Amino acid sequence: MAQPNVNQGVLNRVITAVQWPNFPQLNVTAAYMGKRQARIRFDGEATTSILTATGVVQSPEPYQPVMLTITLLRTQGLANFYEIQRQTLSILGPGVMFPDTTVLLPYQLQNCSIQNVGELEFAGETPDYGVEIGGFYPINNAMWNQAVG
Repeated sequence: MAQPNVNQGVLNRVITAVQWPNFPQLNVTAAYMGKRQARIRFDGEATTSILTATGVVQSPEPYQPVMLTITLLRTQGLANFYEIQRQTLSILGPGVMFPDTTVLLPYQLQNCSIQNVGELEFAGETPDYGVEIGGFYPINNAMWNQAVG
């Protein structure tokens, strides 16, 4: 019998990063982030299942809305750059989220904008400035090239 243990891989928090081609001054590396660093929430379905009289028709979606939350350190100037951007023009355009592993490819996000800033605590106990970025993530790319199904 073969060895049942499988290499579990490695996470590397220092490679987590976010880049904005149109706003390089807002690029974020791990050194500018709090412990929660960055996270993406995907909304909606990858495929819509449409009920019929006798079954289901599958309709793949070309994108999913996303919410990217970056936990910046408000003790550093980069948090203020995001605050100034939010006050000036919250539209960011395309962005790239680099995860904490080289196994997953970077997430290419489209049509992004600053949606909000999370609750800020000013009691000297947390340095977090959580900026929430909304946009969309293209999926089901094969549907543009060929008939599906």
